[in-house]
Amino acid sequence: MISYIPEKKVFKLDTKNSSYIIAIFQEGYLINDYYGAYIPDTDISALRRRNRSASFSPSNAAIGEGAFTPDTAPMEYSTNGAGDMRISALAVRNKDGNTVTDVRYKSHRIFAGAPDISPLPHIYTNNDNEADTLEIVTADPYTGLEATLYYTVFKELDAVIRCVKLTNSGDAPLDIERAFSACVDLPSMDYDLITLWGRHVKERQEQRRPLAHGLQGIHSKRGVSSHAQNPFAALISAGGNEEYGNAYGFNLVYSGNFDISAEVDHNATTRIIAGINPDDFCWHLDVGESFQTPQCVQVFSANGLGEMSRTFHRLYSNNLIRGRYKTEKRPLLINSWEAAYFDFDTDKLTAFGEHAKELGIEMLVMDDGWFAKRNDDTNSLGDWYVNEKKLPGGLGVLVDRIHALGLKFGIWYEPEMISPDSDLYRAHPDWCVHVPGRVPSISRHQYVLDVSREDVRDNIFGQMSSVLSKYKIDYLKWDFNRNISEAGSALLPPERSKEFFHRFILGTYDLMDRFTKAFPDILFENCSGGGGRFDPGMLYFSPQIWTSDNTDPIERLPIQFGTSYCYPASSMGAHVSANPRTGYKTKAAVALWGTGGFELDPVKLNEEERATVRQSVADYHRYYDLIRSGDLYRLINPLNDPYRCAWAFVSADKAQALLTVVTMRKSENTLFFLKMKGLCPEKYYKCSLDGGVYSGALLMNGGIDLSEACPDDGDSVIVEFGEV
Repeated sequence: MISYIPEKKVFKLDTKNSSYIIAIFQEGYLINDYYGAYIPDTDISALRRRNRSASFSPSNAAIGEGAFTPDTAPMEYSTNGAGDMRISALAVRNKDGNTVTDVRYKSHRIFAGAPDISPLPHIYTNNDNEADTLEIVTADPYTGLEATLYYTVFKELDAVIRCVKLTNSGDAPLDIERAFSACVDLPSMDYDLITLWGRHVKERQEQRRPLAHGLQGIHSKRGVSSHAQNPFAALISAGGNEEYGNAYGFNLVYSGNFDISAEVDHNATTRIIAGINPDDFCWHLDVGESFQTPQCVQVFSANGLGEMSRTFHRLYSNNLIRGRYKTEKRPLLINSWEAAYFDFDTDKLTAFGEHAKELGIEMLVMDDGWFAKRNDDTNSLGDWYVNEKKLPGGLGVLVDRIHALGLKFGIWYEPEMISPDSDLYRAHPDWCVHVPGRVPSISRHQYVLDVSREDVRDNIFGQMSSVLSKYKIDYLKWDFNRNISEAGSALLPPERSKEFFHRFILGTYDLMDRFTKAFPDILFENCSGGGGRFDPGMLYFSPQIWTSDNTDPIERLPIQFGTSYCYPASSMGAHVSANPRTGYKTKAAVALWGTGGFELDPVKLNEEERATVRQSVADYHRYYDLIRSGDLYRLINPLNDPYRCAWAFVSADKAQALLTVVTMRKSENTLFFLKMKGLCPEKYYKCSLDGGVYSGALLMNGGIDLSEACPDDGDSVIVEFGEV
């Protein structure tokens, strides 16, 4: 609910359990009065006091010296050079060459639903009753810049979606140097900052540290959201955990260079901003032109990190993921990569399919190596025609064989890449990302295609759609296996060169949008060397993302744990592989916390392994709805416990729960009681482990005895609780 109280000049944005309050202060300054647990009050100006730093904090002469300073006030959208000395959300270079920027309230409107900010991916409403939106127009009277601030407030979810539209309504061109999507000022520094760092095969590892005076945060300048840092951050009350403390989550709906920074000032107040990384960014605005920032999703929880995560999961499942497979059950797949790599042909993949069908698997995915002369990773990217030496008679022969088995068929592409050894590169060497006078860096024997160019996108779409239109393709894995260096486009003039990174991402979004609209029945899965582009922007186009190239089930635990801070289980691509670390039972238990699937040679499985795989297939179907629509409760963090990891899914009606425990290392303590979460205390549940019937209160306060359930290295147990 959004309300405006004109006599107090206050906007009140209420979700079910939170309030966000903005005041129009003197001279049109927008002040962030409050963000936290729900309060009924509309006038909380008594909480506004911020001590200035003597004469070193500049004042607005019209208000009176000492009465107000932007240097310490909780500014709703901070600007550069006009008295606020902290980190700025907005900086625009004007015709005089300086970047002094000062926007003040001009007008507002409140409307039902959410804004459509296409071509950027965005949170949407299924109907206008789900959410309301506040639009505040601010303006800089000297330059004519208008900054329109958008706030979409969901009625049943404690989420506020923010973005900004910048319009040049002046009489001279402007250059945007900083354009963040959100800025929040909190009256304390008593928080821990949680972020997700990583690298290839070690993505989204939780990092937690107390806020300190000064600047701290994360960013990417790799051209993608990256393995190194994810565009997510949370502030949690010092000492807070899964169930306790105020938690503020921030997630940028963007797949390119980003920045999330927190600054603590001399008053021990905290500012956090989230948006496009200003490094290597500048956007030229001619008179009348506009620039749209990506959305930032803000989530508040008064009950710790667990509730924060569950809000993100519900929002993304219902209001970000789109298309047929938003709700339709996804087929259980087997991917050829770890079984065959580049070494396959029609007969080998048909044999994979025959054995997969016998195990109950529903789809075969042919990974890298099916096109041009591709037998290793040194060539052919960009040449999307079938290698008939490897697939005699063409792709149709294999597709028909797989479909005749009753299986669906999937294929691999890497659309944004080009090999130097390719027909496409030889014909169009200027189509790769490059800058004049520099030899472009190479990685994995490939360059990046300049998809900021429409002619490049048209070529790739034409090549790929000719294959996708000719054959019945049910699934497409979209890969991206290097980052961007020597960033530039042959079509951009020098004064617009810093627009490249954002234009590249817009080009990627355009290409993905064309494919998802042209082929709405294909299940798209995003990938970037595993989870190197795991962000909300990608989820808008593909309902699932390959979480990591690391399929070791023990190493997967912290990866999946960290990913779950804001991304739902339905989005996390997770497979059972032939990795020798544990038995197939534990591999399957870990993969069940995600999309499920297989990455192995089914021909080589022995009878015992086949039986375990069949059971995991049965579990996939049995628990599919619970895992995808239930609430996740993280019970034991593998980064905090040297021995175990545990999590549970609980149905919305509290009638069913699924507990999974994995023993990473055998504990010297033979006693192990685990307390459940999320159950109804008054309900009674039958436990599949021992057949006993226990109250939810007992299971949550006393726990369940798992001392003998999974005692050794690599053991696991899945326990189902059903209401009786």
